[in-house]
Amino acid sequence: MSDRALPGPGRLDSLPARAAADHPGRVAVAGVEGAELDFATLDARATAVARALAGRLDGPGTVAVASALHPDFAVAYYGAARAGQVVAVVNPLIPEIGVQHVLATSRARLAFVDAGLLPKLNAVRANLPELREVVLIGGAGQDEDGEAETLAALIAGAPDGDGWQPPAVELDDTACLQFTSGTTGLPKAVRLTHRNLTVNAAQIAAAHLLDADATTLNHLPTYHPMHLNSAVAAAATQVLCADPEPVDAVHAANAHGATHFYSLPVRLARLAADPALDGLALRTVTRIASGGSALPVEAARTLTERFGIPVFQGYGLAETSPLTHSDDPEHPVHGSVGRTVPGTECRVVDLDSGAELAAGQTGEVQLRGPQVMKGYLGGPDLAPGEWFTTGDIGRTDEQGRLFLIDRLGDVFKVDNFLVAPSEVEQVLTEHPLVREAVVVGLPDGQGYRVAGALLVLDEPGRLAEVLEQVGGELPYYQRPVHAEAVGSIPRSGNGKIQRRVLAGQFAARLGLADPTTEGSQEMAAPQFTVINTFTLKDPAGGDAFEERFLDHVQWMRAQFGFRAHQAVRAADRPEVYVNFGWWATPGDFQQVLGSDTFKAHAEEFHRIVDVQAEPSMGVLRVDGEATGDGAVLVVERFTVTEDADKFEAAYGSWIEALAGGLGHADLAKALMRPGGYTALTRWASEQDWQAARELPEYADLAALATVETQLAAPVAGTRTAPAADGA
Repeated sequence: MSDRALPGPGRLDSLPARAAADHPGRVAVAGVEGAELDFATLDARATAVARALAGRLDGPGTVAVASALHPDFAVAYYGAARAGQVVAVVNPLIPEIGVQHVLATSRARLAFVDAGLLPKLNAVRANLPELREVVLIGGAGQDEDGEAETLAALIAGAPDGDGWQPPAVELDDTACLQFTSGTTGLPKAVRLTHRNLTVNAAQIAAAHLLDADATTLNHLPTYHPMHLNSAVAAAATQVLCADPEPVDAVHAANAHGATHFYSLPVRLARLAADPALDGLALRTVTRIASGGSALPVEAARTLTERFGIPVFQGYGLAETSPLTHSDDPEHPVHGSVGRTVPGTECRVVDLDSGAELAAGQTGEVQLRGPQVMKGYLGGPDLAPGEWFTTGDIGRTDEQGRLFLIDRLGDVFKVDNFLVAPSEVEQVLTEHPLVREAVVVGLPDGQGYRVAGALLVLDEPGRLAEVLEQVGGELPYYQRPVHAEAVGSIPRSGNGKIQRRVLAGQFAARLGLADPTTEGSQEMAAPQFTVINTFTLKDPAGGDAFEERFLDHVQWMRAQFGFRAHQAVRAADRPEVYVNFGWWATPGDFQQVLGSDTFKAHAEEFHRIVDVQAEPSMGVLRVDGEATGDGAVLVVERFTVTEDADKFEAAYGSWIEALAGGLGHADLAKALMRPGGYTALTRWASEQDWQAARELPEYADLAALATVETQLAAPVAGTRTAPAADGA
């Protein structure tokens, strides 16, 4: 490989410009189906996109780009940056509510989407008033409604470039919004600067030994900017393999002469276990890289022995651009994510005191370096030199290698002993009959947790034998109290295990109550609230919708973190239904969205109804004394025109002033509708509700907001009185 010097900090779109200047004819990005760009073409098309955007968007703002695994992503990504826009990267695999959240939060004015994301965007387009235009990427043709033009058409219609210059930017200006995975809440928008991204691109290229002689095979479900930026910084060729099968990725690597093989841990583990492995060879690949989650040590060993190629891991987060650690690509230590990349510091601190721990001691990982984010969108900038707390548990060895143990949210206590699921999983997978294992914390009915295990076994009938043999190798508090043999371990679209979803489903099958859900009727706000409005496409289809909806909510009630729900049908518009769903945390709901069952239900719903979702956070929850079959429910959508705190206080004062007739009241604040609040109240009769509206306290709150009111009848719910529960 050559000793080409890597670029220093610069504006994000300088990466393709530098590569084009040095290697104009070298292939930059190639799809295995034939689409490819050389660096000169990539840079020229990025400039054309930038000129087109400059003519359509009045000044700087945000442009969303779906990270489709196609060369078009690179063109749109760098083109938006060159136009002086902030690039909001959108995972095309997320559900509709995620699309709405990302585009609304980023305030995107234009979105580049692929054919898979377009229907999801169209379903929520009415909730995105700031989104002006949609452009199709990924080699897709015109959409069936003719509402979205193609990237090729955008480029063809770009204004003449004579004399055009990109708008000036500062290195510490935000260049990109990268969204977190949302496992503990709604995905947060991370502000990454031009400096963050270009410095990290150089750090990755150096750590992975990338240069202009390298060819990377990206066997990933989506196009991550990490792989794009680092390869372009090094002027390396990228080959995009969208086929999910690892064996096909091996053939693609050989066909394209790849030197680096990038894949997900779950795919590499599948490759290691594939019976076809013995017949495979990697003829040109010199190293295999894994990232995103932990790669099982045994899988890494198997691939290293079979191919004679080092298999190494790295570590990073959306907040760190992303890479902070990389193992030695020539002499890796399996199980470690390696040492920090140049210019980066790492320390492990005590969970309680925050004191730095010595090598070998377990605590929370903190990071500091030039690739650490500017801050979250809407939040303060990080102070110079501030340590970033990752929420990951790990330890370092005497050589500075980092060994990750678990996410802080995944660990649980048994008899005051901290149990890290990955440590138990490692012991379980060492048994010759265990192919995969996932350990979760399950409720014990007393407000505490015990270990539960899902095991993929070569001989499922020998589950008890496996548990007995492995139990002797584990301390009592780590031993699985509950275990199931399963055919496979469900994963999200990006290959990650969703422990909270699996734990909830496991507990439901066992009939174990989650102690955090008990007494939900008395649970105080705030709690995450999802308000879905369903409008029948056929007004006569109410019975069919309600039957399907009741099946769906029965399933939802069994999911981890579910609290309660109330579905109603509008009195004056019987084609309209509204469902309020209450969840312990946004992360619990976000995890459920990723399940195959939820996706299947959503697909069925969209054939019957149009859906509008409004994620919110609970502000107030009150239970009254009124009960009975003749309940009247009222949905009120407020838009606050004055101070929000005053409105919330006024609403609380009104509830306190009520003399009777109230069954319950829930007030939630919209996360994506400025000034938006929605209230659901249940009354013994319409007369009680009308009397409550005549109180002076209601006039006080009404003076602070506009309101749309809808009377409704209950359809189903766990928030209603038992006599009114239709489910």
